[in-house]
Formats: sequence, C-alpha cells, structure tokens
Amino acid sequence: MVKFETPHMNIYSNKDPDKLLHVIYKTSLFEGTRADIVPDEEYLQLAIMKHDSGKKFRAHKHIPKEVPNTSIAQESWYVVRGAVKAKLYDEDFTHLTDVLLEEGDLSITLYGGHTYEIMEDDTLVLEFKSGPYYGQKLDKEFMSDD
Repeated sequence: MVKFETPHMNIYSNKDPDKLLHVIYKTSLFEGTRADIVPDEEYLQLAIMKHDSGKKFRAHKHIPKEVPNTSIAQESWYVVRGAVKAKLYDEDFTHLTDVLLEEGDLSITLYGGHTYEIMEDDTLVLEFKSGPYYGQKLDKEFMSDD
C-alpha cells in the first residue's frame, strides 16, 4: 500500500504518462484553507475547503453554460466511516496501485479502472458520479477475472 507524505496523490497512465487517471486525497493531511483537487478541464470538479465559524457565502445560483459532453462517467468515493481498499488500473486494466482509504479519504477516477474492497463492517461511503446514468450495460466494462 502507498504511504502518504502529502494529502494529494495523482496517478497517471503508464501508456500515456501525461494522462491523469486517478486522484487520491487524504483529508486528514490537509493544512490549507482551499485546494482544488481535480484539474479545471475535467468534468467532475472537487475542492476541499476549511473555514472558521461565522464564514458566510453570498447567496447565489449557477449560470447555465455550454459544457462539453464527457464521453465517460467520472466517479468519486468519499469514506465517511470505516476503510476501503481501492485497487486502481490503467485504461487497459493494467494494475497501477492499491490504496487504503480511511475515514475522510477521497478517491476520484477520471479515466481507467478501479475496484473497491470493504475492509471494515459498517463502512459508509458516499459515491459521486457524473451522469446521466443509463444502466450498467451502457456504463461499465468489467475485467474478465474481477
């Protein structure tokens, strides 16, 4: 398993070393006030923010805009409680690394493959995924042995 020195770990493709596939973020190691976790050009956007009591945000709504349609679902898991072993793959299902996700940790898959194994009873995970969702047959390609 990977040992983390900083909160942010980017995992790139072996086939295309400039292509970011996965991001792992350890919130327990975060020390700033804001960090954008995913590059601006990706469809699924995430940031971590730390604020003190009394901080207010101006009321707002978001302006509709033309967004390039992404041709792939991007997915994020946030571990609320417990532990999850994430096994991360390149786009051709070549294994890249395994990461232990614990309470407060976040995984983002922009491209490539992944699998998760729950390591503790009562593990609670939030999954965020770009949509729309048209069902498993149109959403997922499974590895032959996993």
